[in-house]
Amino acid sequence: MTEILQIPKLITVFGGSGFIGRHVVRALAMRGYRIRVGCRRPDLAGHLQPLGNAGQIQPVQANVRVRWSVDRAVEGADHVVNLVGILDEGGRQKFPVVHDFGARAVAEAARAIGAGFTHVSALGADEHSPSSYARTKAAGERAVRETLADATILRPSIVFGPEDQFFNRFANMARFSPALPLIGGGNTKFQPVYVDDVAEAVARAVEGSIEHGKTYELGGPNVMTFRQCMEEMLEVIGRRRLLVPVPWWLAGLQGSVLGMLPGKLLTSDQVTLLKSDNVVSAEAAHEGRTFASLGITPQSTGTILPSYLWRYRTAGQFTRNIVA
Repeated sequence: MTEILQIPKLITVFGGSGFIGRHVVRALAMRGYRIRVGCRRPDLAGHLQPLGNAGQIQPVQANVRVRWSVDRAVEGADHVVNLVGILDEGGRQKFPVVHDFGARAVAEAARAIGAGFTHVSALGADEHSPSSYARTKAAGERAVRETLADATILRPSIVFGPEDQFFNRFANMARFSPALPLIGGGNTKFQPVYVDDVAEAVARAVEGSIEHGKTYELGGPNVMTFRQCMEEMLEVIGRRRLLVPVPWWLAGLQGSVLGMLPGKLLTSDQVTLLKSDNVVSAEAAHEGRTFASLGITPQSTGTILPSYLWRYRTAGQFTRNIVA
């Protein structure tokens, strides 16, 4: 008898070339899926190719602001994942366009072809938040729900990992600065979540091993204040630095100024966002909408940070009990 060759399912991942995206692509590739990565600059997505077998991962040009490019990127897909998001605005990349219009465009494109849909939002998304980032994230979730009631929405807390822009940024700052700022006094609470744990949640949503139509809140095993995050980071890199509380009014002023400079180390909207805690809600835990219900045991910062922050130590990986 002639054996029928079963072609692996095709998954389209928007934003797959970013920080979370590369880990999601790897998790999907390990499961044997064919992956089409929709990104604005596929010529800069070469780092994705080694994550799978030859021909398994295909970057294509797509922009969530341009609907026809979204439709083209999802053609023939069995499942669509939207990871697109921005932390600050610049040029044509505005919060309402990327987080709201973009999410709806991708969801509508997935609905048109009958594909499953997974949307990655953010913990703290709130339609009534004074932060534009949080409001538009919530608007994006609403757009997805209105379009596809059975979509899976994942809300991670602050995500850490080898390419993150949180621990890496402050660890690099600690190499040159004698002090680190604690915005608002450093009392804002986070529940840092490892990027590979988020990627595993996305992969399980794609393969259908979790219940669809729900919004899951993803947080790590530990709730930490901003100050505690900085203290742990400094301990890992073996450096002593003064932690200086910065009052909200001054942080807002700094954000207004720094937000206009290239690189945008801090924006006024980010300062506003930091005024609210970023932890898994008691409601989500009670209703079974957390990592526990996904069958995933999240990893802690204490386990993961030393694996990539060693490069900020005075002698790199060869540093032994040296505090600078």
